[in-house]
Amino acid sequence: MSGQGSTSSNRITDDELNALIFHLQTLLPQLNHGRHDRVSATKVLSEICSYIRRLRNEVDDLSQRLSQRLDSMDLAGFDAEIVRNLLQQ
Repeated sequence: MSGQGSTSSNRITDDELNALIFHLQTLLPQLNHGRHDRVSATKVLSEICSYIRRLRNEVDDLSQRLSQRLDSMDLAGFDAEIVRNLLQQ
């Protein structure tokens, strides 16, 4: 019985879920136009996934470009190692 009680206390309520979805909506540039209209949870989650993929691709692209620039620069071995360690964090 105590196991069931702890499970139910860990469940998220509909109000909490709706608040989280609304918060996610406000973080999306394409859905956050200063209005407080509700968008379906499905659309918000779909847009969040797409947005994260775009951000990840942008980070990958920028990392690759930075790496190419670092490779073409004449950095001392120690300096290059510091920069690479910082980038990996």
